Amino acid sequence: MTAPEDAIRARRRLTNKLIAGREAQRLRPFFAADARLIPGGGGLILGADAIVDAFAQQFHAPGFVAYVRTPETVEVDAAGETAAETGRWTGNGQSGAYMAAWRKAAGQWIIESELFVTLA
Repeated sequence: MTAPEDAIRARRRLTNKLIAGREAQRLRPFFAADARLIPGGGGLILGADAIVDAFAQQFHAPGFVAYVRTPETVEVDAAGETAAETGRWTGNGQSGAYMAAWRKAAGQWIIESELFVTLA
């Protein structure tokens, strides 16, 4: 059995790969239906469908450079049902810090919310 921390890190690597491949629709299963995302530029994107649509729009932008999220910590609650991931992100000439809240649903880790802060 894979440790929760390892499973979350593996799912993050896969999301990075899908973003690099500009495969927006394949990102959908990684987000809870009611997921929330605050991008580095501010604002709020509500729901998995809106998040996937935002990715798709970025993927079609001229000069798009894939985002890469690199986890620094993954902390899992005692019950093994929720987790907090923190790390660094880069993409499109910017970089910063991020935090993601994960929850286990139907045996799979999915993202409930993400917050990205642009620092450079």
